[in-house]
Amino acid sequence: MQDLFSIEGKTALITGGSRGIGLMMARAYVEHGAKVYISSRKAEACDAVASELSAIGECIALPADLSQMDEVERLAHELSEREPQLHVLINNAGATWGGTIDEFPEKGWDKVMDLNVKSVFFLTQKLLPLLDAAASAADPARVINIGSVDGLHLSKFENFSYSPSKAAVHHLTRMTATHLASRNITVNAIAPGPFETTMMAPMIEQMGDSIRAAVPLQRFGQPADAAGLAIFLGARASAFITGTVIPLDGGIIGAS
Repeated sequence: MQDLFSIEGKTALITGGSRGIGLMMARAYVEHGAKVYISSRKAEACDAVASELSAIGECIALPADLSQMDEVERLAHELSEREPQLHVLINNAGATWGGTIDEFPEKGWDKVMDLNVKSVFFLTQKLLPLLDAAASAADPARVINIGSVDGLHLSKFENFSYSPSKAAVHHLTRMTATHLASRNITVNAIAPGPFETTMMAPMIEQMGDSIRAAVPLQRFGQPADAAGLAIFLGARASAFITGTVIPLDGGIIGAS
């Protein structure tokens, strides 16, 4: 049973892997012996992170703008040219947009929905042949979608496209899990609460104390928190779990 929580030797693709929670997970996977591909829109940042993580393990940059369908297809094709199978897909790439209800723009809706929801479905679809190749009853292939607590409760922020997009990710997780279970592919979602990331920085700057106070554990999420859950969901220990949305939030949802 010593390999119950091991991801050593697995191949993973982590989108949005050059910063924030995606980077936390990418670093953890590399440190624990996985071969990790990271993708992000900015090629320079993606290459820099891959170079840094390559000092401790195996990490390869595959930049792509996943808000564009042709880029989703290109990323899937490039990965299939390099790898015969994919054990773990972490759909983490995402965006947010703030604005009042009176002035919220269409582009703020479309940008967020295209990246946060549409790309999750279609990248998973395009990578199914690689996931199928890695899947077994004893150790299924894994799809891990990154949602948000904002998709589980009513956000206080004026992020009118972000919260619905994450609620959609959670429901998409349950739906795809049902359809892929017979293929030995599990699909689960992580719903993070507040972490000190670039995306959260403006909100933390404005009201960091009140955000922290709303967390029952009275702190922000740390890299080890994201790493631990991502490793668990990619390892044999979670082989009988699918269609779940797991809050990673210090108790926010449980207390609400």
